[in-house]
Amino acid sequence: MGYDWSDLSYQEKKAAGTTGRIFALSIVFVFLILAALYESWSLPLSVLLSVPIAVFGGFVGLLLRKFDFDVYGQIGLVVLIGLAAKNAILIVEFAKAEFEKGGDLAAAALHGARLRLRPILMTSFAFILGCVPLWIAHGAGAASRQILGTVVVAGMLAATLIAIFLIPMLFVVVERLARSERKLEAKLANVEEVTHV
Repeated sequence: MGYDWSDLSYQEKKAAGTTGRIFALSIVFVFLILAALYESWSLPLSVLLSVPIAVFGGFVGLLLRKFDFDVYGQIGLVVLIGLAAKNAILIVEFAKAEFEKGGDLAAAALHGARLRLRPILMTSFAFILGCVPLWIAHGAGAASRQILGTVVVAGMLAATLIAIFLIPMLFVVVERLARSERKLEAKLANVEEVTHV
């Protein structure tokens, strides 16, 4: 005689091992799409480096409300990653455009953040307030809605209140590193030309 998982529990256990791989693959695809959009390998990094703050906020919300990280939490996390990346994309896009006009890198990042702050705050708080009914759900199936609402509301609060101020700094740091790497490659190319002559 023995026992084993069956039906829905079996499917959940079978799918649990693939969750990390699916999230990793989604991050890779988002990175490649942003790299194609910006025609740069460095700009997507400044966008994606702000996402962990939103994810951390979602997990803190789950811990504070003593909920498990189940499939509804994972769905909320996917939504959260997209919304946090959207905020970063808005700031990075305007900062990049300002920097390409010939301005200073840090000034361009601050200008992009200042220019997009109000629209980001408006859309983020509208989304957060729209998810409050999920946060306070009652009745049949309320637990799943509460988990989804908790991840999204807590994560968006973290992304809005913390990540907005870190995105310009991440843009400046990543761009400076990318520019120094390009200068080093150019110097190495010049040295190789001189040695061939």
